[in-house]
Amino acid sequence: MSLRNIGHRLYQGEVSFDFVGRRKLWYSISGVIVLVAAIGLAMGLHLGIEFKGGSVYTVQKQGLSIAQAQDVANEITGGTTAQVQQLGDGKIRIQVSSEEKVSGPAFVEELSKDLGVQAKDIDAQVIGPSWGEQISQKALLGLVIFMVLVTVYLAIAFEWRMALAALVALIHDLLITIGVYALVGFEVTPGTVIGFLTILGYSLYDTVVVFDTVKENTRGITKQNRRTYSEAANHALNQTLVRSINTTVVALLPVAALLFIGGGLLGAGTLNDISLALFIGLAAGAYSSICVATPLLAQLKEQTPEMKALAKRVAQRRAADAKAAEAAQAAGESPEDAEDGEDEPAGMVGQRHQPVNRSRTKGRPSGKR
Repeated sequence: MSLRNIGHRLYQGEVSFDFVGRRKLWYSISGVIVLVAAIGLAMGLHLGIEFKGGSVYTVQKQGLSIAQAQDVANEITGGTTAQVQQLGDGKIRIQVSSEEKVSGPAFVEELSKDLGVQAKDIDAQVIGPSWGEQISQKALLGLVIFMVLVTVYLAIAFEWRMALAALVALIHDLLITIGVYALVGFEVTPGTVIGFLTILGYSLYDTVVVFDTVKENTRGITKQNRRTYSEAANHALNQTLVRSINTTVVALLPVAALLFIGGGLLGAGTLNDISLALFIGLAAGAYSSICVATPLLAQLKEQTPEMKALAKRVAQRRAADAKAAEAAQAAGESPEDAEDGEDEPAGMVGQRHQPVNRSRTKGRPSGKR
């Protein structure tokens, strides 16, 4: 069976996966992942010099390896805090934090002597701790503003329960991404912050698509007694399931190329910071929009008096249908006939649809002469 046929059957309701009904399972999985991410976050993030200050030295020399540059940098600083990355065109970048008590000119002089390059060929940049602190504050401020605007928009466009569910999903994705980043030990750079904001936008987009379908499916839901809010929300989730999977896979493919091919095989270390954040964030965002946001929304809505009354009416109808089906089966009738009788509104007066007995009019004159 092709993916297109599966998507059509999911949209029509012929096949359905009970995501909302298994919300305790999804909550447990998310809790374990977030706990592991929190442990990694407690171990501390490896902040780049853009946030904590320091010096960056770029050296270009044929045949110079990362190991050689690392050994020279460690010998000059007397420690192991220097970070070495390979850039394009055979360049090596050495980052030294502001905590090291080595002046810039002294480091350049020692580096040129040990590596056998001229001092003028070493590009040195110094970033002060105060500038890094400003960058950190601006990044945090941008994240808070983003969260507030998202919550206000969803509360206006949909309702506060949808806004709350989407906000929980966003925090879920952010914690997982930052925690994995801390566990892996990648350096946090401004590119990482850009990656965080990007995956939050993507996660929100996927969640809004699902919520819009939920809104369509639950419009006027209290006027019927065939399904509960959770069932309608789960149906909306199944309708958008294939679309969410396709969008996520298409988005993950180029990001995976950046991470594994660009950063891994080609050695472009500058791509790792943003590509890892995007890869983990996109995967977590797809999971949260399906298994966290919508089940949480359904749980919040089921606590309202209207939805409690609806669930009670649905249960009563299903009990009556089951009882009618048993009675029909005992009488030798088909369950469909019993359900047809139940569906007819009580008190309806007028013409009834009865089967036509053609033998009653056979052979009678039509009245025409």
